[in-house]
Amino acid sequence: MQQRLLGIDPGLGITGYAVLDITNQGPKLCEAGVLRGGTGPIEDRLLALHQGLLEVIDLYHPKEMAVEQLYAHYKHPRTAIIMGHARGVILLAASVRGIPTISYSATQVKKLITGSGRASKEQIQLTVAQEMGLAAPPEPPDVADALAVGLCHYYATLRSQEPEVRSQNAE
Repeated sequence: MQQRLLGIDPGLGITGYAVLDITNQGPKLCEAGVLRGGTGPIEDRLLALHQGLLEVIDLYHPKEMAVEQLYAHYKHPRTAIIMGHARGVILLAASVRGIPTISYSATQVKKLITGSGRASKEQIQLTVAQEMGLAAPPEPPDVADALAVGLCHYYATLRSQEPEVRSQNAE
């Protein structure tokens, strides 16, 4: 039985995505890339992100979407607000297409993928490349992060771990 999963690393400027086919032999990479929000007014960037994600969903028809939760340092609250806007339109796109969303913290993703909740971007890239049988680490890091989120969901589901958040419409 094959199921399709969409992993997302949210960002306003660059959002990484990875489409994984879940087969009896394990996860297989179908497609991965980035969606760019552009540099214009925030409402235009959010619209571009939303439309781009709808195109990916409509092209690959995932059954579930795994999304990294937001983390922002308390010294940078504006970053958290801006990222919240981007994550909101990502969740909206999934909801519009009726796709259940599952959220994972960055620490949870890193721990499931590398064994360490404090893994570096480079460690994530190398581990994802090895797990997926890629010739080189995915670039840019947003793609590796999206693959890591998708793999995290695969491993959490495989191990019957309960994801932190599971919803169809909102967190």
